[in-house]
Amino acid sequence: MQLKDRVALVTGAAHRLGKSVATALAEQGCHLVVHYGSSEEQAAQTVEELSNLGIEAVALSADLSLEQEIEGLFDRIDSHFGRLDILVNSAASFERQAFESVAASDWDRVMAVNLRAAFLCSRQGVRLMEADHPTGGPPGLILNIVDLSAVLAWPGYIQHGVSKAGLLHLTRIMARELGPEVRVNAVLPGAVLPPPGMTTDSTEWRRMGERLPVGRTGEPAQVGLTVVFLAENDFITGEVIYVDGGEHLLGAGHRRPGAES
Repeated sequence: MQLKDRVALVTGAAHRLGKSVATALAEQGCHLVVHYGSSEEQAAQTVEELSNLGIEAVALSADLSLEQEIEGLFDRIDSHFGRLDILVNSAASFERQAFESVAASDWDRVMAVNLRAAFLCSRQGVRLMEADHPTGGPPGLILNIVDLSAVLAWPGYIQHGVSKAGLLHLTRIMARELGPEVRVNAVLPGAVLPPPGMTTDSTEWRRMGERLPVGRTGEPAQVGLTVVFLAENDFITGEVIYVDGGEHLLGAGHRRPGAES
């Protein structure tokens, strides 16, 4: 897929990893829908920065835990751009909770944002992609951002890990069911951003990188480059690409979770 003048929606794009993904697409000429939940000021700043790259960007809010707000988000995208080529499901909560304290409401809250919302956004995205793409044109693309909790057993992150594992399998199921009109892939970042309370120049962050097979931590831009690669290469579907410096090779217990996004 040639990315110039395509339209992409990145959920959770106001800041951190979602913003880096949106920036990478904008640098290739994509027009951007910057979705945000409550970070209105940061979303406005992101739109300003993306617009300076010569593309059209718009910030749209929606509570992804509510189906009607997701439907409204995609209706607004259709009204504004009249099409959608790329959907990046990046928005997620990251809740830590001991197993014995997880109530049904805690479980449902995390699943609603991390897994159900990605499914509902994908369903709405497919509706726009299939309606607006001519027969024989490039397929639409859905990209799901997962993390290492999808493949490693992180204690204290039960509902988060299960939601991300579900999102990874949803990627494969949708890739098989939605082709050839829509491709579906996943990106799995590792230590590319320090968690809240940790800085990139901290000893803890440096030591975290030294334990990786590549010997260093990564950067959000490297995730963006991977998203661009998967968008441009239209012979890849149902795949997950690890952008983690080989961290998945080390197992679940070598570092504190929380440094992905």
